[in-house]
Amino acid sequence: MRIILDAMGGDNAPDANIRGAIKSIKKIKAELILVGKEDVIRSKVKEFYGKTIEEISDRLKIHNATDTIEMEDQPTVAIKHKKDSSMVVGFNMLKHEEGDVFISAGNSGALLAGATLLVGRIKGIDRPALGGILPAYKSQLLLMDCGSNTNCKPINLLQFAQMSTIYLKNTFGIERPTIGLLNIGTEETKGNELVRESYQLLKERSEELGINFVGNVEGRDAFSGKIDAIVTDGFTGNVFLKTTEGLGKFVKKSLKESLFKNLISKISAIPALPAMNRFSKVMDYKSYGGALFLGVKKPVVKAHGSSDERLFEYTIIQAEKFVENKAVDKMIEAFN
Repeated sequence: MRIILDAMGGDNAPDANIRGAIKSIKKIKAELILVGKEDVIRSKVKEFYGKTIEEISDRLKIHNATDTIEMEDQPTVAIKHKKDSSMVVGFNMLKHEEGDVFISAGNSGALLAGATLLVGRIKGIDRPALGGILPAYKSQLLLMDCGSNTNCKPINLLQFAQMSTIYLKNTFGIERPTIGLLNIGTEETKGNELVRESYQLLKERSEELGINFVGNVEGRDAFSGKIDAIVTDGFTGNVFLKTTEGLGKFVKKSLKESLFKNLISKISAIPALPAMNRFSKVMDYKSYGGALFLGVKKPVVKAHGSSDERLFEYTIIQAEKFVENKAVDKMIEAFN
């Protein structure tokens, strides 16, 4: 197996990308190909580790790409004109079977455009979508879509529910995953026009398509552990995702400050430290890796734009599991 990593994409590139890749190489079996400016990558590896990339591991490779797609670039224009950018080169490697999965923390719009234009949609799927994994009570929650399609139609949300079902069943072994529609209330009359029409479509076609649709879900109930996936449009999903991440950081920071405010609270906190560490790990979204672009012909993973080395490490480990579980192949088969 070969994992392709865009070494130049993201807010902390290339440092975090390179460090994350090297941290992950001992935890994966696959070959890892760093795509980007070769002279920069080699220089950084030497600076960080005092070794060449070949001395670190024979499973670490570099594929040169002279250009970079920036966050402010127009997505489709960048994909069409920056042909030697790390993102476009990575996509073409994936397309021509020079790798099994492509990871990037770069421009989300460009990643969606490249996945659609260069790799291609699965036949029968109108729009691919980002499926992000979040922590939930004694479980995890799949959020579809978490940022790729800001304007959706009911058919898109129906297909997000289909893709979620196939993905959760084949990757996590959940036989009948529960799928909810994100809304401001549980009644079927609640919500805007898109949500109300999507509710009716899901209600009518779920049994036919093998979707275990449980109705509307309010944001406060999403993490109850009773819901395996919630579907929504990419605009709402991205707001939900970033609000959740922000709340998690706020809770952890506030709790830490409270426990270590003075000497008495510090001493009192000592017996609770193991529990606090477990809580911290559950709340840490970084340990859940990136988001898979569901609906394209080959595995494409979007890492957070602000990914640090730890998040890149987890995303690379997660990407290997995506390929091993053949989630994309099973989705193609199901839609065919």
